Amino acid sequence: MPDTMTSSSPHRTPLGAPTGAAPLIEARDLTFKVATAGGTVNIVKGVDLSVRPGEAIGVVGPSGSGKTSILMLLAGLERASTGTLRVAGQDLSRLDEDALARLRREQVGIVFQAFHLIPTMTARENVAVPLEFAGRGDAFARAEAALRQVGLAHRLDHYPGQLSGGEQQRVALARAFVAEPALLLADEPTGNLDRATGEVVMDLLFGMRERFGTTLILITHDPALAARCERQVRIEDGRIVSDTATGEGAGDDAAAATGLATGGVPGVGAGRVPGGAAAHGAVPNAGSGAGTAGERASAS
Repeated sequence: MPDTMTSSSPHRTPLGAPTGAAPLIEARDLTFKVATAGGTVNIVKGVDLSVRPGEAIGVVGPSGSGKTSILMLLAGLERASTGTLRVAGQDLSRLDEDALARLRREQVGIVFQAFHLIPTMTARENVAVPLEFAGRGDAFARAEAALRQVGLAHRLDHYPGQLSGGEQQRVALARAFVAEPALLLADEPTGNLDRATGEVVMDLLFGMRERFGTTLILITHDPALAARCERQVRIEDGRIVSDTATGEGAGDDAAAATGLATGGVPGVGAGRVPGGAAAHGAVPNAGSGAGTAGERASAS
C-alpha cells in the first residue's frame, strides 16, 4: 500500500507555467443575476478573469460582495446569466448537468468552510468516493495514501461521528485532492477554525497544491493567507476592483510540499493541535455529516 500519492494525471501542469500558457480559467464579462420577489438582484457584474495553470489567486473583499457566487460559477454549480466562462478548455455554458458533474469529478476539487462528509461512510470510504465515481480500481489505496498525507493514518476506519472537527476537516481536504484536480476552489477554509488549527490546515493545503501543481482560487478574509498566493483579486459589489501580484507566491510552501512527499504533516508534531470546524471537498451527491465542530482534534 503506498504511503504517498504520485501524480499521474495527464492534465498536470508544473507551477510557474510560462506566461503564454493557455488559461485554465477564462471569464469574460461574466454576470450572475437572481430573480426574487422584490425584483432582480445583480450579484456578479461584468467580471473578467484569466488564470494560468499552476497559479494561486487569493480572492478578498467584504462579505456579500459576490466572492462565493463567483466561485460557484467557476465550479459549474451556478450558471452565468451572461458572458463567457471556460474552465479547463470547456465552455461551461455548453455543458449539461451530467457534463458539468464530470468536469468537477475530473478537474475540480472544492473545499468550503463547512465539511460535508457522508456520515455512514468511514474516512477512507469518504475520500474514495470521487475515485469510485470515476471508476478507479485503486480508489481505496489512493484514499488511504491521501489520508496518510494529512496525518490520519490512524483514523482510516473511523466514521465522521467518531472524529473531531479538525479531523473531519482533514478528511475533506484529502477528498478534495485525492483525484489530483487541475483546479482547487477554496471558500474560507479556515473561517470556523482557531488560528493554530487554521495554520495547520492551510500548510497542508498549500503544500499539497505545491506538490501537485494545482491551480488555486482561495477566498479568504485573512490578508496573510491571501499574501501566500501569487495574485490577489479584490471583489467589491460584484466587480473586480483590483488584480495585483503579491510578490510572495508559493516559495515558502516548497518545504511543506517536501514534508508531504514523505508523508509528513506540516506543523503537526510541533505542538500544533488541529481542531474546530471543517472543510468540504466536492463529491457528487455527498450529504452532510453530523460533526463535532467544537471539539479539539488530536494531532497524534
